[in-house]
Amino acid sequence: MNSTLLVNISRFILLLAVQIVIFNNMTFLGFIMPFPYLLFIILYPVNGNKSGLLIASFFLGLVMDFFSNSGGIHATACLLLAYMRPSIFKFSFGVSYEYQTIKLNDSLTPERFSFILISVVLHHFTLFILEAFQISFFLDILIRALLSTVFTTISCIIIIYLIKPNKR
Repeated sequence: MNSTLLVNISRFILLLAVQIVIFNNMTFLGFIMPFPYLLFIILYPVNGNKSGLLIASFFLGLVMDFFSNSGGIHATACLLLAYMRPSIFKFSFGVSYEYQTIKLNDSLTPERFSFILISVVLHHFTLFILEAFQISFFLDILIRALLSTVFTTISCIIIIYLIKPNKR
């Protein structure tokens, strides 16, 4: 087995476990919830198998739906994020991102921050729009998505710095 595959499998299991055990039970102001399980999709290797990412993202969302009893909204939001990921990379890092070795768990630069932020915003708006499924709740969707984006982005950056290997 490839070491990258083992890292991705362990990241998948660990982030899902942390999300289900810790973050699903954590809410701020009663409706704001961080979703750091998105780090699996965000930290997936740039030159990794694209269809493997789509399949893994679908199962990631499906497991989240199973434990959240949310009827497929996590799977849809994760699948959309995985599908839009190359476009977000091109927007954040430029057209030649495929020829670079981008490591998102290195030091935080404006490009890396914009990639994480755009990914989280896309996921959260998709998630909360599908959850409400009515345009009349637009203000509620907007507030929940923006505040949850702030908490998810902060928790993702903290987790990235916690798992970042030391260069000593």
